[in-house]
Amino acid sequence: MLIPYEQIARKILLIRGHRVMLDKDLAELYGVTTGNLNKAVKRNIERFPKDFMFQLKKKEFENLIFHFGRSSWGGVRKTPKVFTEHGILMLSSVLKSKRAVKVNIQIMRIFIKMRKILSNYKNLEKKIKNIEKKYDSQFKVVFEVIRQLVSEEKKSKRHIGFK
Repeated sequence: MLIPYEQIARKILLIRGHRVMLDKDLAELYGVTTGNLNKAVKRNIERFPKDFMFQLKKKEFENLIFHFGRSSWGGVRKTPKVFTEHGILMLSSVLKSKRAVKVNIQIMRIFIKMRKILSNYKNLEKKIKNIEKKYDSQFKVVFEVIRQLVSEEKKSKRHIGFK
């Protein structure tokens, strides 16, 4: 029943500075309709504050349609809801099926993996900046010496022939 890592990871989007998943994608992963997922959320709306779930604005939705293509969106009448990592966690308490619990565990593992990858990139970026700071001054001296040698070479050349 395990869903491939890549299949879930592709459904994680960055919107308004948050990594989120669309209601339709989560419904598909949980094996329920988007309507039923949203009904369950509506019945338990107090569990989904704005930092757990929010509705896309029309312009954001249009950008998604443009990015992913119109065919996969069908006849959506409302802009979709998106769920942050915490909102997805909360969905497992609202959708009480065994599948929802297993899928949520997979999604949480992917979010954790993504955080580790981002952390490694930040650490690498920090190390590169430190190396640049450390060696920039040394290379500056080397380049200055090379410039002096080149300029002295130009000055010392004797011209042979007519002027």
